[in-house]
Amino acid sequence: MKFSSGLGTHQLAGIIDRPKDWSIDSRGDASLPPAVVFSHCFTCSKDLKATVRISRALAKAGIGVLRFDMTGLGGSEGEFSQSNFTTNLADLASAIRFARDELGTVTGLIGHSFGGIASLVTAARAHQASEHHLAELVDLSMVATLAAPSDSAHLAVLLEKMNPEIVSKGSGKVSIGGIEWMITKQMIDDFRSYQVADVLPTIQCPVLLLHSPVDETVAFDHAVRLMSLLSQPPSAEYYGSTREAAKPVSLVALAGADHLLASNPDDLAFVSELISSWCWRYR
Repeated sequence: MKFSSGLGTHQLAGIIDRPKDWSIDSRGDASLPPAVVFSHCFTCSKDLKATVRISRALAKAGIGVLRFDMTGLGGSEGEFSQSNFTTNLADLASAIRFARDELGTVTGLIGHSFGGIASLVTAARAHQASEHHLAELVDLSMVATLAAPSDSAHLAVLLEKMNPEIVSKGSGKVSIGGIEWMITKQMIDDFRSYQVADVLPTIQCPVLLLHSPVDETVAFDHAVRLMSLLSQPPSAEYYGSTREAAKPVSLVALAGADHLLASNPDDLAFVSELISSWCWRYR
């Protein structure tokens, strides 16, 4: 399936894993199944084994899932080197709009690695009064992340260490997953421009953090920091004098798992079951 990118200049590719007998005729009914959007990791795609297996498992559990490719990745159009965190957020918002038409109101977001922090920031935006265009498309009851960093600047630091020419010359190639990628200075400058820690406490829905203590790509410290940030009460500017009850935030350690959940099939089964339970518990 194709739909417009966040900037509206090209088409993004997506796949819907739809449970049998799915209907959006009465999506306002709270008893109906959850509908979620799955964002992939940096330089990954909707066809990554972990993304496919988890999405299909959720569909078997009665949950509608849209998994999609960000700009310049997988089956999506556009130049990856010209993308950044801003375009990632715009692409995710566009995917939510598409999912709304295909599955009904989106009730959950799932994100792997960099897609995880994009999902969290999007959830924060959806819960802010100024983001009406998202508030009308989602009724978020949960967010789940896999191996997510605690900020967008983390990736900028990693990429610059991999090739200092990105900053000194404006662009440079890095090898990720055995593939060479052109990374531009505008990309990492954009990654550094976001103050993610300031918005995470404003998320109102339950959040499930899944992270391996031995993750060599995004250290477990990021999961602990996310847990702390998400557990903080929101400032009064968002809710006035009304203090919301503390939202559930859970951190599950995926013992022995690798960053892409590729080494042990049991990890995917375990993660799928946890996310499915979370979706149904907080739908």
